[in-house]
Amino acid sequence: MISDLNTSTRFLLGPGPSMVPPRVLRAMASPLVGHLDPEFLRVMEDEQTLLRLVFQTKNELTLAVPGTGTSGMEAALCNFIEPGDAVLVAIMGFFGERLAEIAKRYGAQVDRLERPWGEVFDPAEIEAALKARKYKLLALVHAETSTGALQTGIPEIASAAHEHGSLLVLDTVTSLGGLPVEIDRWGVDVAYSAAQKSLSCPPGLAPITVNEHARQALQQRKTPVGSYYLDLIGLEKYWGEPHAYHHTAPISLHYALREGLRIVEEEGLEQRFARHRAFAEMLWEGLENLDLPLLVPAAQRLTTLSTPQIPATVDDALVRRRLLDEYNIEIAAGFGPLKGKVWRIGLMGHSSRREHVRLLLGALEDILMNG
Repeated sequence: MISDLNTSTRFLLGPGPSMVPPRVLRAMASPLVGHLDPEFLRVMEDEQTLLRLVFQTKNELTLAVPGTGTSGMEAALCNFIEPGDAVLVAIMGFFGERLAEIAKRYGAQVDRLERPWGEVFDPAEIEAALKARKYKLLALVHAETSTGALQTGIPEIASAAHEHGSLLVLDTVTSLGGLPVEIDRWGVDVAYSAAQKSLSCPPGLAPITVNEHARQALQQRKTPVGSYYLDLIGLEKYWGEPHAYHHTAPISLHYALREGLRIVEEEGLEQRFARHRAFAEMLWEGLENLDLPLLVPAAQRLTTLSTPQIPATVDDALVRRRLLDEYNIEIAAGFGPLKGKVWRIGLMGHSSRREHVRLLLGALEDILMNG
């Protein structure tokens, strides 16, 4: 006989998923209704209202696609790329690489603009690349989960993209709900995120927002969208009138996202951003005191995810294993060029708490100093 499910209670302080508030877990236990039930349609309306608040946008086409952040990434690309379109991807880490790979699979002619992992772009170098060729869209990551780097200058990048006839697609997977994301003020055409990071909901839904300029481009496609499941035209008809059947929505995950977004609204965006910064700075100071300097300079550092550098004398995997076994703390390894060189520590949403910072720093001190 297979035993009862009895998972450990972990302190999730890695790059995602983050810890889920009890209110969100309770919301998931609400009775199921049908995916076209009037009560569920009201849940979706609430989600849209709250997502516009968090994205800081008035975009009508704002919803959550089924799937994790990668489904949001794929939706943001496949709906606007037709075979042969020229696409510029600014790559400064793993998820920029993924943007390029997905765009290529949908038939785009992909040009790559690259910075070493841990660095960010000067908007002027992106503008110079946009001048060199006519691109259908420019795609880049706002908060690079693989490195802990924050791409600044988004308004300038958006302005350059529009001046040269490109749509701007922005990955906000690790920033939405923990860092300022101002879609309308910045001039971003398409942005996507994920439920399981700074929104502190279970994985399985990916918020996305599309402005009118990008929406017109979608409606003017000459070929069908390459993915039926992620076709925003079909999804929009499900979320809004006439509420036409598109797929069976993951009902309980929508309950969770609605409740997680309510928590964001109740806290207030500015207060939430300040909380993430305060506890990130506490973490950074403690890491420096443990001789674990941060990879990314302070001005370009995420407050939602930090990447301390691992001393050559420290066994990366052994420390992470001891944190898990002895303290129930999960942090993550680096990968790609940063494999074995950094840890990835997430303080996102419900995970961003004073007691979590102190627990982690105390555990690291015990393991590193006392053996």
